[in-house]
Amino acid sequence: MIAVRLPTVLRPFAGGVERVEVEVDGSPTVASVFAALEANHPALRRRLTDEQGAVRRHVNIYLGNDNIRDLSGLETKLTEGDELLILPSVAGG
Repeated sequence: MIAVRLPTVLRPFAGGVERVEVEVDGSPTVASVFAALEANHPALRRRLTDEQGAVRRHVNIYLGNDNIRDLSGLETKLTEGDELLILPSVAGG
């Protein structure tokens, strides 16, 4: 089981919950977790990735303290019990 923590702005697209648990067969990656999310919450996936399947520029996804962009991106390998944290970028000045 992999957990995905959602910011308030994305919760309406996942039934209002803060945390979604995803079951993935085989060797889970961020991409396979997103695919499982899409099956249950299709509107959520569209807010995380673009039309080509890449993580949107304004979306940051963390595994522990590491942004997945600094790891292997969507191909970052996960292990049972991992938790992904999704945070939108904040702009302003």
